[in-house]
Amino acid sequence: MANQKVVWITGASSGIGKELALQYSQKGYQVVLSSRKKEALELVQKELAHPENTLVLPLDLENSSEFGSLSQQVFDKFGRIDILINNGGISQRSEVSETDMEVYRKLMEINFFGNIALTKSVLPFMKKQGSGHIVTISSIAGKFGFFLRSGYASTKHALQGFYESLYLEEEKNGIRVTIAYPGKINTPISQSAIKGDGSVHGEQDQNQATGMPADQCAKKLIDAVEKNKLEVLIGGKEIKAVKVKRLFPKLFWKVIKKQSAT
Repeated sequence: MANQKVVWITGASSGIGKELALQYSQKGYQVVLSSRKKEALELVQKELAHPENTLVLPLDLENSSEFGSLSQQVFDKFGRIDILINNGGISQRSEVSETDMEVYRKLMEINFFGNIALTKSVLPFMKKQGSGHIVTISSIAGKFGFFLRSGYASTKHALQGFYESLYLEEEKNGIRVTIAYPGKINTPISQSAIKGDGSVHGEQDQNQATGMPADQCAKKLIDAVEKNKLEVLIGGKEIKAVKVKRLFPKLFWKVIKKQSAT
């Protein structure tokens, strides 16, 4: 058991996080499952190829004060932390003019501050063992803004700056970084998105319903991590928009204005 690698996944109760857990377990990894939903995590645990090699560790990204003790629990159980996948987060569906400042603060607390706080809590363990890989799930909205996503896109843009800096600083210590930018993926993220007043969107958007299956997304992400890629775009034809924006910005803005917000 001691020679098996350990992967810690947040947002592991559904969507991309759940599929990552299933696939890493199939590969023989010891898996740490985290999200706010303990019962949902326990159901995921039962589906894993090796449920005995897992740890269910409930975690709230808005409560970063407990991250140090949680990281210590993982280390105490498995003796190492090889991969941290910051997949947990929350989306948004509201126009700027209709969005309370508290909603922006909540999005930033969960998607940015909670995310980087967990990374900082794991970093000392990785530095001590002389290796590790930190993965963060951004979004195509981390490459450009989009309708109804002003706060969400802001948090994802912030993650890019943080993790590119981390990559430069920690490479010398044997620590790798991968930033993933999923496009339209079939997950429940739109259902749990929050509106301008903080209430839950509660609907499965067409963009998600018709998106790439979550298991395919997880497979592509794992492949990118194994190849030590700094960044990876995952999705369908929508991810081509990133290249179009870089090479043909006028065309990009003309096209993006015609896209459905949901």
